[in-house]
Amino acid sequence: MGSGPYCYSNSFAMLLGAQAPSTAVIEVATGGPFGMQLIGGTLVFFDAYGWDPEQGFDRALAAIGWTSTVSKGGDADSALARLAAAVRQGPVWVGPVEMGHLRHQPEMTGPIGADHFVVALDVDDERVLVHDPHGYPYAEVPVGDFMTAWRAETVSYGDAYTMRTGFAKVAEVSDADAIRSIIPAALDWLSMRTEAEMPPGSLGNGAAAERVAGLVEAGAGDGLREHLMYFAIRVGARRLSDTADCLLLAGYDEASRIAAEQARLVGSLQYPMVTKDFPAAAAALRRLAPTYDRLRAALA
Repeated sequence: MGSGPYCYSNSFAMLLGAQAPSTAVIEVATGGPFGMQLIGGTLVFFDAYGWDPEQGFDRALAAIGWTSTVSKGGDADSALARLAAAVRQGPVWVGPVEMGHLRHQPEMTGPIGADHFVVALDVDDERVLVHDPHGYPYAEVPVGDFMTAWRAETVSYGDAYTMRTGFAKVAEVSDADAIRSIIPAALDWLSMRTEAEMPPGSLGNGAAAERVAGLVEAGAGDGLREHLMYFAIRVGARRLSDTADCLLLAGYDEASRIAAEQARLVGSLQYPMVTKDFPAAAAALRRLAPTYDRLRAALA
């Protein structure tokens, strides 16, 4: 499943199989869509302040009625042996991995600081066979490249050699009830209540949007333009559009309308960023800024 930047949700859906909810429900249940963050004053994501995917996985699985077994750490040889044993029982959810080491993806030649998740299918002495949800079914990754990627030294969260197995459904949960169950967490994220230690210069929500608008007006340098147009806008707009659908399903009509507005604003950034119409992009970010307080009020 997948052909874009929804890697962990698509990987979860592949493991859950025919009983999986939509990737929209999985993504929203992680809590990620509820906010915006500017990390260290330079790196922007359209996700909650202080959030990273690892913080949302168990919450998402619990919300949809599933569990899994997590294993991580150790040295490369023991990790590879653990993976090889696990794939003999069935597909394995793997990550985070450093995307830049996955050389089956065109133009990847080394670490780029990008997290990614894949489903491992088979392991031998030469390669690891994966379904890569970025759009590469049955990709063969040389063992050395895979293990370097899986060490995740250049990923800002998580532990080396993390994988999940033993996925089991423990409760029947409707999509609407799954979304309702994570609303308290969504309010915490929108209120920027986090235990994460954020680097100096970090901002969240409206303040982040205003600051990014200024950075864009100044030319979106130091890789900001590329990060936005190749990744952050794509996943941000998709995530917020899914959030709008999920909130409507759960009965939060006004919150759904605000999330849809956010999705349109984030999506509207793509063309200006590609064409370097920085004033238009900055204006959209400033319109985005007050929506986070409005969304929190609507959910409360």
